[in-house]
Amino acid sequence: MAHGLIPYLAAALAAASHIGAPPNGATAALAARPLHQTLVLRTRPGGKPLMRVGPRGPLGGPLVLGVVGVRGCWVQVTAEALPNGHFAWAKFGRDVGVHPVRWTLRASLFRRQLDVLRGGRIVRTIPVAIGAPGSPTPTGRFAIAEKLTGPFGPALGPRILVLTARQPRLPAGWNTHITYYVAIHAGVGQGSAVSAGCLHMDESDVRYLMRTVPLGTPVLISG
Repeated sequence: MAHGLIPYLAAALAAASHIGAPPNGATAALAARPLHQTLVLRTRPGGKPLMRVGPRGPLGGPLVLGVVGVRGCWVQVTAEALPNGHFAWAKFGRDVGVHPVRWTLRASLFRRQLDVLRGGRIVRTIPVAIGAPGSPTPTGRFAIAEKLTGPFGPALGPRILVLTARQPRLPAGWNTHITYYVAIHAGVGQGSAVSAGCLHMDESDVRYLMRTVPLGTPVLISG
C-alpha cells in the first residue's frame, strides 16, 4: 500500500514546489503527523538518527511537520526542532502519515506583503510589517507549526501562528539562551521594517489565517 502512494507523494510535492504551481490548481503541499509518541528524524533516507521529538511542539501544540521533499517512501520535513535551512527525513507509513494541504503562504519582504494561495491561486493579499534591520525576518522554506490562543499581551495580540523558522538575530537585550520562533501575529507597522522578525498584520487578518490555513501549511519567505 505504501508503494502505491509513492506516485501520489511525488506528484503532490511537485505541485508544492515554489518554482511554479500547476495551472489546474492541484494539491499545493503535504503535511506529516507522527504515528507514534516518539518520532525519530534522520539525516537522510534510512540514515542515522538526527534527533527524537515527541508528539507535541515546543510551545505545546500537536506536532505537525511541513513536507518539503519526497524520496521513495521517505519524506523530507521542516520542524521547529531544526535550525533554519535544515531539514530531516521520516519514513511514510512507519514513522509518519501524510495528508494534502491546499494552502500556501508566500511572504515577500521586499513588497512587505503575505499572499495566501489555495491550489496555487492567490485568494488574499495581506500587508505585513517585517523584521527591523537589526532583527531581520529570516528567508527560506518553513511551515506553520503551531496555532496558539492567548491572551499574550498588546504586543502580540490574542492569536499567534508559530512558524518552523527561528530568529537567530535577536534585538539588543533579548535573552540569547532562549530559542525564539518567528510567528505571524497582530501588530503595528504594516508596510515597514519594525518587528523583531515576526510578521505583523491586522488582527482581522490573523483571525482569517487561524480559521483558514491548517498546521503544516508551507510558508515561503523571500527577500
